[in-house]
Amino acid sequence: MKIATCNVNGIRAAVRKGLAAWIAAADPDVLLLQEVRAPDDLVAPLIGEGYQVITWACDIRGRAGVAIAVREGIEIGREVRGLSAEQPPVDTGRWLEVELPEFGLRVVSAYLHSGDAASPEKMAAKYAHLDAVDKRLTELLGDGSVLVGGDFNIVRGEQDIANWKPNHNRHSGVLDPEIAYLNRWFGEYGYVDVQRFLLPDGQGPYTWWSQRGKAFDNNTGWRIDYQLVSPELAGVVAHARVDRALSYQERFSDHAPFVVDYALEATRPA
Repeated sequence: MKIATCNVNGIRAAVRKGLAAWIAAADPDVLLLQEVRAPDDLVAPLIGEGYQVITWACDIRGRAGVAIAVREGIEIGREVRGLSAEQPPVDTGRWLEVELPEFGLRVVSAYLHSGDAASPEKMAAKYAHLDAVDKRLTELLGDGSVLVGGDFNIVRGEQDIANWKPNHNRHSGVLDPEIAYLNRWFGEYGYVDVQRFLLPDGQGPYTWWSQRGKAFDNNTGWRIDYQLVSPELAGVVAHARVDRALSYQERFSDHAPFVVDYALEATRPA
């Protein structure tokens, strides 16, 4: 099973820039999208034929939005939108769960807050959301196979950002209190960071580059897009890659897709 995650930075713009061609070439079985920024009824036609599409738009127009596209023929079970029965509008369109019963798998498309170190209000919203994610991840422990893919908007350490020193504890996404959440999820809770599991040493590969200056051309990037999985899924990872565009002009987003092949077979007939 091939599972891909990507922040598309607005699906309508991404389609104009080549998203559909990338989907056709990558041919994922499950596609997790973030920052869709489009009404629910527009997303499925933009993704194209061959997929069952589940979406959750943000209550704030033009913000956030997540989607999960599952190849036709794969059974879809329970869907969960959000992390609580009641949540502030700024938290909507950020956490979407779908069960795939024949594989005994729950997949999540997650778009965590970016925050802003200069704005106490935005950081408070980010930490409140991270607390809700933390609570949900504890609930999912031992509850079958889980895969959370998406834009976490936090690096784990120096390996995950080209310019560590000028950003560390100065900019959101590189603050120690934020990093502590990832350390807990990938440490105490026992979840696995697929990319770092396969490549424990060395820099990157990065998944996001600022639109400013020559960040993409100089590969001055950040690794903020993840596939977080329960330990048994890490044991069946066959291959992973970051689909970095060959040139700035060929990008359809400021993020690159992160694609993982899992040696998964259906546990029961569809």
